[in-house]
Amino acid sequence: QVQLVESGGGLVQPGDSLRLSCAASGRTDGIYYMAWFRVAPGKERDFVAGISVDGGMTDYVNSVKGRFTISRDNAKSPVYLQMASLKPEDTAVYYCAATGGGLKYVAKTYNYWGQGTQVTVSS
Repeated sequence: QVQLVESGGGLVQPGDSLRLSCAASGRTDGIYYMAWFRVAPGKERDFVAGISVDGGMTDYVNSVKGRFTISRDNAKSPVYLQMASLKPEDTAVYYCAATGGGLKYVAKTYNYWGQGTQVTVSS
């Protein structure tokens, strides 16, 4: 069993920065790739960013390239999502997810999900 817990969400103004964290516990040896998805108001769950277990590969949706950075210190550390230049359209519930393999951009690929953390960008 794998448990994922997100933290770091909050209310910020446009242009501000925020860092989300995802801590994994349990039997995580089979996890190969971890990602952040988000659900914006009235929209479907979309891939935001992902990272391989060793941090060597990262992926981003086009709308956050250059603004968001996904990282981890090592294979046992939490996964972070550093968000900069935040925009109102970034407002969403952000979910951490983990998978042993598959199509990284597809939500159904992921076996484990956190409960989500709310990010609100508003003036």
